[in-house]
Amino acid sequence: MNGIQISIDPVIFHIGIFELRWYSLAIVTGIIAAVLLSVFEARRKGLPPDEIYSLGFWVVVGGIIGARLFHVIDQWPYYAVNPSEILQFQRGGLAIWGAVFGGGVVAVGFARVKKLPLARLLDTVTPGLLVAQMIGRLGCIVNGDAYGGLTNVPWAFIYTHPSASIPEYLFGQPTHPYPVYEILWNGIALLILWRLRHVFKKDGLLFLTYLPIYAAGRFFLTFVRQENISLGGLQQAQMVAVIVFAVSLALLIYRGKRSSSGQ
Repeated sequence: MNGIQISIDPVIFHIGIFELRWYSLAIVTGIIAAVLLSVFEARRKGLPPDEIYSLGFWVVVGGIIGARLFHVIDQWPYYAVNPSEILQFQRGGLAIWGAVFGGGVVAVGFARVKKLPLARLLDTVTPGLLVAQMIGRLGCIVNGDAYGGLTNVPWAFIYTHPSASIPEYLFGQPTHPYPVYEILWNGIALLILWRLRHVFKKDGLLFLTYLPIYAAGRFFLTFVRQENISLGGLQQAQMVAVIVFAVSLALLIYRGKRSSSGQ
């Protein structure tokens, strides 16, 4: 059977009722990296670095709530009969679109309260957001919660540890390594945006470029995932991607035209 065997225990160690999981470690590492990179960008853009540390905390709270909410809604048939697992964040199950939505709402409120330029603030955290997404997906590789469909490609993942979150019908079977695909796509997006951050002169253009790039990748890559079909043969993440792509691209074009006209 072709593929790469993933036999790592998702749990690193137990101490009493406490357990440290690779997924949790990846999420925390991603958050720290995102905050540090955002502080670096804040200094370059003339924003107070201390405010980025404060924003980081609240964005994490809003992002986690939004990410879990989107995931639970998408998997409601399961959580309806297992309600005690809804708050078990450490076991995986955080939807990226929910994190972007929840974190974005918090960022808007934070900018208004602190009287910071929202568009510049969003541009400041955009590279860090991509870094956090990439590191977070490393945790998904071990966890097995972002799994692809059956495949015979030589780089397929075969989950063999009994604690992996992959469904029973895919256990021990070669599946598309979806987290790796998304890491690669986000890496390409990061390289593009890292260059454009020196090109764009108008605040907000970097964030509005990130959204359609990520949305396009998420839409097409999700075809290899195994999730619930919501509408028109599309999964929830794909439906959100279509909406985000259309709206953000329209806003990017509009803002770009205003920028070129000097408004």
